[in-house]
Amino acid sequence: MENYIEINKKSWNNRTNYHVKSAFYDNDNFLKGNSSLNTIELELLGDVKGKSILHLQCHFGQDTLSMGRMGAKVTGVDFSDKAIEYAEKFAAQSLIDAHFICCDIYDLPLHLNEKFDIVYTSYGTIGWLPDIKKWAQIVSNFLKPKGKFVFVEFHPVVWMFDDDFQKISYNYFNTGAIYETETGTYADREADLKENYIMWNHGIGEVVNSLLSNQLEINSLEEIDYSPYNCFQNTIEFEPKKFRIKHIDFKIPMVYSIVATKKSCH
Repeated sequence: MENYIEINKKSWNNRTNYHVKSAFYDNDNFLKGNSSLNTIELELLGDVKGKSILHLQCHFGQDTLSMGRMGAKVTGVDFSDKAIEYAEKFAAQSLIDAHFICCDIYDLPLHLNEKFDIVYTSYGTIGWLPDIKKWAQIVSNFLKPKGKFVFVEFHPVVWMFDDDFQKISYNYFNTGAIYETETGTYADREADLKENYIMWNHGIGEVVNSLLSNQLEINSLEEIDYSPYNCFQNTIEFEPKKFRIKHIDFKIPMVYSIVATKKSCH
């Protein structure tokens, strides 16, 4: 297979330049103190004051820094050097003590030797990874015994549809690499970008079983009938920051969340 990391890294580096300036990410207000976290993950995270948090696939660090503002000791990881460059700059501007690492998350054990109270990852992350068992190993590896994994992701049902949500175009299950070309980006549809990238679909069973086989106990699994982000086509905002596909309404799950605990070794 072509080097998916190189192809995807180039695509994310190019997107990041547009993302930091986009209304979607509203970085000006973020730097003035707004949190980028949504109600869904805030409720799952709970009080993070004094907790150590590892944020996997953190993009340019808004969520990482938002948790830092809440009093957590935060470390963010992303493979895009452009994104990490911005994350470090915004941490300095915001006077938030945050640590950022630029690497592919499968290589994280080569760059970090620490255990965390919470491992966090959210929205549009695991589709960039071919091997979910290996991902679950990374999650487990960096959690303290009885540490908590908080995961929020777009529901795999959403990825079965074509861009306009008119027909089923993709397999729910992971049947191998999906090669795509996109014009613009979800945060700025008018962006002068044409990017190639490679993704994988992962069903919920695959995710849950990978976590279970890596010393993680599932505490909750929720399916949610809206997206907190307006990042799909043909959406309607039925309540502030709650989006659904106009012609599908609440008939499909759009997001799901998992909270899991690392088993303590006996």
